[in-house]
Amino acid sequence: MSNVNPCQNSMNLKSLATQKPIITYFVLTFFLSWMGALIVIVPRLITGHPISKFEGILMFPVMILGPAFSGMWLTYLTEGKGGLRTLMKKMSLARVRLKWYIVTLLLPPLLILFLLSILKVAFSNSFTPNFFFLGFLFGIPAGFLEEIGWSGFAYPHLSARYGFKRASIILGFIWGMWHLPVIDFLGAASPHGVYWPFFALSFCIAMAAMRIIISWIFSNSGSVLMTQLAHAVSTGSLVIFGPSPISPENEAIWYFLYGIMLWMVASLILRLGNFPKTQNVDS
Repeated sequence: MSNVNPCQNSMNLKSLATQKPIITYFVLTFFLSWMGALIVIVPRLITGHPISKFEGILMFPVMILGPAFSGMWLTYLTEGKGGLRTLMKKMSLARVRLKWYIVTLLLPPLLILFLLSILKVAFSNSFTPNFFFLGFLFGIPAGFLEEIGWSGFAYPHLSARYGFKRASIILGFIWGMWHLPVIDFLGAASPHGVYWPFFALSFCIAMAAMRIIISWIFSNSGSVLMTQLAHAVSTGSLVIFGPSPISPENEAIWYFLYGIMLWMVASLILRLGNFPKTQNVDS
């Protein structure tokens, strides 16, 4: 019977994180987040009872711990205490040009309100924007915990390898897929039934485009705090203004159209946006 050396295991993990930081981050984040979500609903799965909307929503705060823990732990393994201090510094208040605050705070709510207003006038009152302002509270933990990993660790490593544009696109689609366990419980029309595939696709399209915008903000501001704020505003705006009640079909439609609008902005950014050519992941 062989003895397991904890120090050797620790060195192996550190070596893996140093040599394959991107893969290690994604595997660890998906494992922690999806396993956490599964644990929440295991009793329902065992008994065969349907998952309630409350239980579905409860999976989300568990999931967002995955990116936060992975980002901080892998930063420590690869860069030590100095790396953690640098990460904390990027999450502190810093001088950022006013235009980044304008983009961060106004882009998602203005796009959502514009789209829903058009749909309301052109098609149905069911697209009337809601004004559930307490919904912003849903965006705060998502933005401030998730971005520790997505922007604080994954994006700098991805951009150092693939460049800012390819990195933002890759991270965007992976970020969208990360939401799969809880997508059916997001929005106001849960469960989405036969429209779940369309809603899931629409949600992932929107998130991928939003990630490009968030990465653009980070690449120019150098501030993880700005990405946390952008993420919180994006999530919060969807909860605040999302029409309720609304049918699963109409919710999938407006999410899809919102994703198209975000991709119009993201495409303009990818074509004309100012992306630095290189970035040191330790900076």
